[in-house]
Amino acid sequence: MDASTKQEGISRRDFLKMSAVAGVGLAIGATGMSAIQNAVVPANSTANETEPAGDLIPMYGEHQAGIITPQQTYMYLASFRITASDRAAVIRLFRDWTRFSDLSTAGGTMKTGDNPLLPPSDTGETVDLPASKLTVTFGFGPTFFSQEGKDRFGISSQTPRYLKDIPRMPRDNIDPLLSGGDVCVQVCAEDQQVAFHAVRNFIRLSTGSATLNWIQEGFISGSPGKTPRNLFGFKDGTANGLHQTPTGYDDVVWAGEGEPAWMKGGTYMAYRKVRMLLEVWDRSSLSDQEDTFGRHKDSGASYGTKDEFDKVDPSRMPESAHVRLAKQSKQLIHRRGYSYTDGVDLRTGNVNAGLLFISYQKNPDEQFVPMLKLMQSQDKLNEYTSHIASAMFACPGGLHEGQYIGQNILES
Repeated sequence: MDASTKQEGISRRDFLKMSAVAGVGLAIGATGMSAIQNAVVPANSTANETEPAGDLIPMYGEHQAGIITPQQTYMYLASFRITASDRAAVIRLFRDWTRFSDLSTAGGTMKTGDNPLLPPSDTGETVDLPASKLTVTFGFGPTFFSQEGKDRFGISSQTPRYLKDIPRMPRDNIDPLLSGGDVCVQVCAEDQQVAFHAVRNFIRLSTGSATLNWIQEGFISGSPGKTPRNLFGFKDGTANGLHQTPTGYDDVVWAGEGEPAWMKGGTYMAYRKVRMLLEVWDRSSLSDQEDTFGRHKDSGASYGTKDEFDKVDPSRMPESAHVRLAKQSKQLIHRRGYSYTDGVDLRTGNVNAGLLFISYQKNPDEQFVPMLKLMQSQDKLNEYTSHIASAMFACPGGLHEGQYIGQNILES
């Protein structure tokens, strides 16, 4: 590496990254390398050299990170409504978001700026913090492509085959203000401050082009190699083990034939916010709780088995057991849910908490919706839960360096 590509510990890759991010609407009062250095720096002076390898999850690849990536502890899911009226403005927004994602997932941060009369170029709360396995996953809702019959950006022909709102279910208590959206951004990390910094800056960078529709904050924790538990105390995600191979992901997660080219390597994200009636649950007997799931609470083993991952025998469970109905649907999905707490319901004095159900699947019409219909009509778990928000998004395939998110849709 020669002096032209490395100055004062800045690697060529860092220089290219800085050059890209300098286009994110930053005010630069000089020209050349010194201006870029003043606008943007890695979290450490040589971030890519000092960042612990285990703290970095690559942003680029065949698939977006944050889908089959092992779950991080913290998650923010943000939905945006595009307010820009022309395609060029949307492209500028997505370029800015991509540049920021590229920098942040690599452990970098923008400098706060040298001009005290201008807003800082970064909110600054992750300076000196590592990347903490930060991932960013983008998805597009049905209204991004067309709304009320209008082709908003000339891209309605690029609408994915199965992208539509999740049908209303008989037991739903859906709040439209917490549902849907043109674009979603899922941000996950092992450090909550790192995750919040990312979603906060997506909001900041969207000014003039998009507005925040809703945002949800989730958490999950489990011992290494163990399935994490939901707020009911039961293991959540055991069935993922049935498909966690390259072939299994192709069969269950990644989009299939008949999709627009930009969905190659992509998937569909189904989202449901499920309030858990914790006070009712906590007054239920252990046997009632286990009958509700069809699994033993401590071990996670299904009825009639000894270990969590033993083959399930639905006939050994009550007819309304959650696991029995899931098996009855004969479909697999990739679960990536998080718990949430929203304080106290002031009307009742009860804790407002539950599950941010997130699943990924290649065909929601076959995999997710039939399972949801079956669960909503017969699942004993309905006595302890209420579905209060809903959304479906199409997540594109992964990016190559130099591309921006949505490029294959907007420049097709």
